[in-house]
Amino acid sequence: MCSAKSPVKEEIRKFMVDEHNHFGNSSADTGENDQMMTMAELLDQQESFFRVLKHGDIVKGIVASKRSNEILIDVGAKSEGVVDSRDLENLSAEEIAEIKVGDEVPAFVVNIDDDEDRISLSLSQARVEKDWEEAKRLFAAGDSVESEVIGNNKGGLIVNFGQIRGFVPGSQLANTQYGSHRPGRWNQMTGETLRLKIIEVDRDRNRLIFSERAIEEEMRQEKTKFLDDLKEGETRAGRVTSLANFGAFVDIGGIDGLIHLSELAWTRISHPREILNVNDEVEVYVLNVDNEQQRVALSLKRLQPEPWSEVFDFYQINQIVDAVITKITDFGAFARLNNRIEGLIHISEISHKNVNHPRDILEEGQELQVRIIHIDPDRQRMGLSLKQVDDEDSEDWQAYQSTTSDEDANVTEAETPDAEQEEESSGQ
Repeated sequence: MCSAKSPVKEEIRKFMVDEHNHFGNSSADTGENDQMMTMAELLDQQESFFRVLKHGDIVKGIVASKRSNEILIDVGAKSEGVVDSRDLENLSAEEIAEIKVGDEVPAFVVNIDDDEDRISLSLSQARVEKDWEEAKRLFAAGDSVESEVIGNNKGGLIVNFGQIRGFVPGSQLANTQYGSHRPGRWNQMTGETLRLKIIEVDRDRNRLIFSERAIEEEMRQEKTKFLDDLKEGETRAGRVTSLANFGAFVDIGGIDGLIHLSELAWTRISHPREILNVNDEVEVYVLNVDNEQQRVALSLKRLQPEPWSEVFDFYQINQIVDAVITKITDFGAFARLNNRIEGLIHISEISHKNVNHPRDILEEGQELQVRIIHIDPDRQRMGLSLKQVDDEDSEDWQAYQSTTSDEDANVTEAETPDAEQEEESSGQ
């Protein structure tokens, strides 16, 4: 076994040399017996420089040397401690490569042999004991952990906690929609990461027991408290967590609430992605709180002015605006203006030519320009025209406008309700 000169030993050596020189030079005055007693005292002082170790201690030391089959660590004792090849086999190649001469590392005192002046240390066991101490801390604090499932037996799941194997009894698994509490499902859970809570730590019996149900119950209580404090009509900040055909889910800090498709915008939309993206930060209006089912209904559009109440602030008849086709029916096409309001392009207003079906000319999602030809805020209707966009504000257009009689206007208004009735009867 090789040995390295430690900083502590070098300090002691210098001290002993200085003291020996001092007392040696004064031997003529003090006598040989006094000098021998002084040397005995010096030996006692030397002993006090060294750390007193015992089995089971976890000490920090400096890596003095490193070879393929052993590592020497200066732990402040009479001799360096030895980490042998058997212990190194418990570490991965990456972990061993990270250890450098001069590094400070924790080590577990395995054995002390005074006769051979040998101290046996373990790096792997130090990590294990450190994990046990961390488990005790988390248990006392009631904190949760995330652990990977590494196997199972007939009683439950085996999970990884640092260098320790923990156990999640089947009775402590959450009763989720995926059936993780069912033994037939356990084989498929290897590699999954679970959020768990430590419910038992017994180092002497090597028992570390986790619970997923404890986390579920804790979350349920947190949700209950959150919902008790949540009031309808409030405005909350949130983050979009997922999108579905029927709406968007938003995390408002303690629970995921749902913005139904109909509450995303005042205009007609076919999917939430037209308005939102996952991870968008949004302000939402609390529509309803269901404490019993722990559900929250949210609204995005309620924080925006109802568009028909201010329609004339943005639009007027004869205005040409950008639009997006949102829905095509037999009688025409609906188009959304600036994500604010929706109007109808009747089939008769699509083209100057005869149109058999709006789909022959238009498609959903198509962007185009339309002319506003009718606004009725009381009935929340707006008439749009595609064919009149190209009609310039010329004498022909003015002539067209001047010859439009009230009777024609009434006919146009009559067409829109019939079209909307046709839409309702078709179930769209």
